[in-house]
Amino acid sequence: MSGFIIEILQVIILIGLAPMFAGWVKMLKCWSQGRSSAGVLQPYRDLLKLFSKDVILSENASWIFRFTPYLVFGTVVLAGGIIPMLSTDLPLSLTADVIVLVALFAIARFFTALAGMDIGTAFGGMGSSREMMVASLAEPAMLMAIFTISLACGSTSLSHIVEVIYTPASIVKPSVVFAFISFVLITLAETGRIPVDNPATHLELTMIHEAMILEYSGRHLALIEWASMMKFFLFMAIGAALFMPWGIASINTPESIPMAFVYLILKIGASGIVLVLIETGLAKMRLFRLTEFLGSAFLMATLGMLSFFILE
Repeated sequence: MSGFIIEILQVIILIGLAPMFAGWVKMLKCWSQGRSSAGVLQPYRDLLKLFSKDVILSENASWIFRFTPYLVFGTVVLAGGIIPMLSTDLPLSLTADVIVLVALFAIARFFTALAGMDIGTAFGGMGSSREMMVASLAEPAMLMAIFTISLACGSTSLSHIVEVIYTPASIVKPSVVFAFISFVLITLAETGRIPVDNPATHLELTMIHEAMILEYSGRHLALIEWASMMKFFLFMAIGAALFMPWGIASINTPESIPMAFVYLILKIGASGIVLVLIETGLAKMRLFRLTEFLGSAFLMATLGMLSFFILE
């Protein structure tokens, strides 16, 4: 039963701390630009405001438009039970691996794109087409980076990868370094951060994800925004599990889980600082330059796989 309790605890941490992490990144970004910040709790206030508002639906809205917010929220929550944030002894780790994780994110993206086109507005179709273009380039690069790590560790299971990388005999390998660089570039694309997308703007020439959800309101918009924050948190947790697994418990004991939680907070907080430094030093790319950016991520992952077969 301890494994199920840890998974439930991970889901609670994901749901509860994802808005705070988004607020932490926004606060750091405001400080880095010399602006005042609303604080780390502002996303919670925004969600409460959205949940208190009524839902306004278009006459053209089908069941896809109504169902998508709940599906997106559910898939992201399910992904939170797969990733070993606190412990590797998880019941779902035996049947769910990184390929399943990518598939869950792909399902959420697919239905979000359908919902964006469902209403028939110009912004929705534009955002959906742009999102699919980014997905067609980001998903192969992400799979290639994950397969590089899997080859080095001998498994596609996240729990097994954490246990192998966490061993004292493990060393930094060139393939893992290339995979890490590729994963950083993919994270910027998958979470809609600069230079791929700007989550703080609604300018029609630049927005990708925001264009698909412009017609949502009330609790539907709250669920999608909450799911976006959780996905942002999960990508930081995936990076911490694959490349910085220190502190993740291999055996569920009353002493190891609180320490794993402390390590998780420190790693996620440090990841937010690094992300703000990256975003502050970069500008939003033109849409047609994204192919070069994501192509570089795929190239890094491919170099990692080639270096594994050649050097290791």
